[in-house]
Amino acid sequence: QVQLVESGGGLVQAGGSLKLSCAASTRIFSILVMGWYRQAPGKQRELVALITGGGSTNYADSVKGRFTISRDNAKNTVYLQMSSLKPEDTAVYYCNTDMARSGLGRVVYWGQGTQVTVSS
Repeated sequence: QVQLVESGGGLVQAGGSLKLSCAASTRIFSILVMGWYRQAPGKQRELVALITGGGSTNYADSVKGRFTISRDNAKNTVYLQMSSLKPEDTAVYYCNTDMARSGLGRVVYWGQGTQVTVSS
């Protein structure tokens, strides 16, 4: 019932910035908890950041102070602003919503992912 489409990935040098977008196709976007995850080669997918419908956020320790998650409910879009990028940030970044976090069931939705590559 929720379609998620990420965009904005690319190649950037260490220390640079990149902003990812996730467009959500749903009529209840404003009440959903949205997340960004990433998966680097050979590693497990990990949670990067979460944002509630009201704008409360949580971040992985590895990105605190460098990444900012935000949302525009009028546009049904969640963003991940990434700054001071490091080579270890290289991964496929996925947009996510877990209905359990929103109290709306047990279904988890994922976007297709967008590649972020940080060169040293």
